[in-house]
Amino acid sequence: MRALVAVALACLLLLGGLACRRQRETAASRATITVYGFSVVKEPLEQEIFPAFEKYWRERTGQEVKFDHSFAGSEMITNQILSGVKADLAILSIERDAERLRDGKATRSDWHDLPFAGNYRGIVNRTPFVIVVRKGNPKKIRDFEDLAKPGVKLIHPDPVSSGGAQWSLLAIYGSEVIKSKRRGRADGARGVDLVRRIWKNVIATPGSARETRTQFETGFGDALVTYELEALQLTVGGGPFEMVTPQSTIFSEHPVVIIDRDMGPDKRALVELFANFLWSETAQRAWVKHYFRAVTDERLNAAEARFARIALPFTVADFGGWGSAYRDVIEGVWKQQIQSGQ
Repeated sequence: MRALVAVALACLLLLGGLACRRQRETAASRATITVYGFSVVKEPLEQEIFPAFEKYWRERTGQEVKFDHSFAGSEMITNQILSGVKADLAILSIERDAERLRDGKATRSDWHDLPFAGNYRGIVNRTPFVIVVRKGNPKKIRDFEDLAKPGVKLIHPDPVSSGGAQWSLLAIYGSEVIKSKRRGRADGARGVDLVRRIWKNVIATPGSARETRTQFETGFGDALVTYELEALQLTVGGGPFEMVTPQSTIFSEHPVVIIDRDMGPDKRALVELFANFLWSETAQRAWVKHYFRAVTDERLNAAEARFARIALPFTVADFGGWGSAYRDVIEGVWKQQIQSGQ
């Protein structure tokens, strides 16, 4: 919180002492932050984090701050920002999209420096990938390999537009590599074979993880691979679904990027403050409330008994980072072998 206060003071100075002129109803007494986010961050931001920051800022400055926002697949929102749409901050599913924003000159800053306090490397929350099935699990799905069984109809988001889809492919492929490594030798061929066999059972590829969930909720398909938070939102309320936890799966990690290509110093100060607020205790509790895993305090995660226990977890670092993971698995396996039919 000390870091937030320090940034707030800097922001107040840059805004020209706005807090001292609360009674004036001018354009300067209002500000807007435009946030683009990958699909499943919608609820915690809209319901918890945006209102909390609006209150935080109003109480300290007298200024009203409001949020414009758009949510879609991570690749899609990245493409929109690169094409020139107005955005101040992006919350992305995959770090590769952050790299694309940097390479496309949409950002001049390094997201790894966020937040200003704490060594979180720009990652605001995380979540493992799991499987959701129909109540009673009629297809007897216990792990990723069961998704390849004859007769299983799988809904999977499109890896072209969805970061969640790319995480899912890494989860499936990597689970076989990690398990084979535990038996003595990492075997990438087993991962390729499993992705190929599962992909034969994919009957629909919506544009985002949220669109995929919506199709599944309407009765389409037998299973989907998705973020744990989506699975918990579907099952905790007593819906006709069950969550299946794979023995080995990936933890997705989600970066925050300030889109500062055309941003003046006053706006930059406010956006930086909001970016850092995403790692505050208030925001981290909000992430956990909506079933993301916190990154700042493991005690927040331990208090949520519904979080799955993963026997053999792994991260994108086990692939050598997103550059290697995208080249070797998304392009090398899915695009060049699976999608092309080789």
